[in-house]
Amino acid sequence: MADRLSARAFLALLTDDFTELPRPEGESPPDGPLGWHGYDASRARAAERTGEEESVVCGTGHVEGVRAVLLAFEFGFLGGSLGRRTGDRLEAAYTYAREHRLPVVPLVATGGSRMQEGMLALTQLQRVARQSALTRRAGLPQIAVVRDPATGGGWATLGAGADVVLALPGAQVGFAGSRVRPPGADPAAYTAEAQVAAGSVDAVVPAGELRGTLGRWLRLLTAPSSDPAPVPGPLGATGLPDTGWDAVRRARAPERPRARAYLDAYFTHRAALSGDRCGGTDPDGMLCGFGEHAGRTVAYAAQTGTATRPAGYRTAARLIRLADRLGIPVLTLVDTPGAAGDAEAERQGVGPAIADLFVAMASADTPVTTLVIGEGGSGGALALAAPGSTWATPDSYFSVIAPELAAAILKRPPKEVAATAGQLRLRPQDLAELGLIRTGDQSFPGTDDRRSEERM
Repeated sequence: MADRLSARAFLALLTDDFTELPRPEGESPPDGPLGWHGYDASRARAAERTGEEESVVCGTGHVEGVRAVLLAFEFGFLGGSLGRRTGDRLEAAYTYAREHRLPVVPLVATGGSRMQEGMLALTQLQRVARQSALTRRAGLPQIAVVRDPATGGGWATLGAGADVVLALPGAQVGFAGSRVRPPGADPAAYTAEAQVAAGSVDAVVPAGELRGTLGRWLRLLTAPSSDPAPVPGPLGATGLPDTGWDAVRRARAPERPRARAYLDAYFTHRAALSGDRCGGTDPDGMLCGFGEHAGRTVAYAAQTGTATRPAGYRTAARLIRLADRLGIPVLTLVDTPGAAGDAEAERQGVGPAIADLFVAMASADTPVTTLVIGEGGSGGALALAAPGSTWATPDSYFSVIAPELAAAILKRPPKEVAATAGQLRLRPQDLAELGLIRTGDQSFPGTDDRRSEERM
């Protein structure tokens, strides 16, 4: 059952020391800016029923040891709607967060903008968006918890606009509220679970687990570091392949360690980002999130050995931009035969998605460390590789094209595929000699790192 707790009861689930911020002063004309008959009486009844003077309660509190600014909506006050005084409170809270370098946690339960204030209420969304953008520019994280319901402009700004979005099970989440949807609309499409499937929410979290989950996210996203992520050690073969075709076969071996094994070995714990915020997910092809390694936060984007879908590339780009803004180093794991090349992938914009990831990687100021752990198939793999900071395990390869496809393009018979693999010089040691990967540590044995660095 979705949450219908009051704002203060919900705050008590998350923090034991909530302190309300000072409320901005200001008066409204009788019945509000539009002179809406009965508006003052409606507000008075809402105040008597809820004990609140407005639809949002703003303050600070520690969540699992991390102090944050909390913005809790009171749905019992006119449906948690946003009016001008709501905007005043939200603006003051965001300003406080920036002045004190605190993360912001919107706890969203709203039906949208307040009709009794007309366009003046609707334009509060622009005001909120501006405050969110300034907070983003200041390098402070925003983690939203969407409750029941989270609809209209409140969802489309404070909710969906956050860096990480958590939702309660069964919560009604969507831009269109229940009374304004098209006739016959499937109600299942307007749920927290549907928004996870659509890539708009990162996770559904039961209320009893929310404090721990939110605290973990706050700790991870408020721990910047300027040092690069250390390179993971190899989990599979340690000897280098004899031939190019040997390298391909080892990288394609079903028993070879994949991304999840590397992430489990590398991180003490981690929290996953899910979805590209454009309607798509690629849970089987790209794993993204933040984790703790050796006591500090590292972001990760890891291919899983399958053909990467457009949503996977867009999710990785989202991850890298967020880590860059928060000053958190990134680890990428390359392992794909290539980008998905089916017709649906083209309709979903696989080319622009790869292009955007190349731009995100090229633009990042935070250090990015890449380890090729399996197949490195063409541009679909290269998009996730950090220029000048890429390593490779002994059971991996990286190639401009798969040997089978290269042979087909060159009109060679199948029996020449193995020889073509050798000509492509795709083995880890070939890549090191070409100056394309770095060596000389636990991830790649036996080659002087200085030689490959000089060529990069």
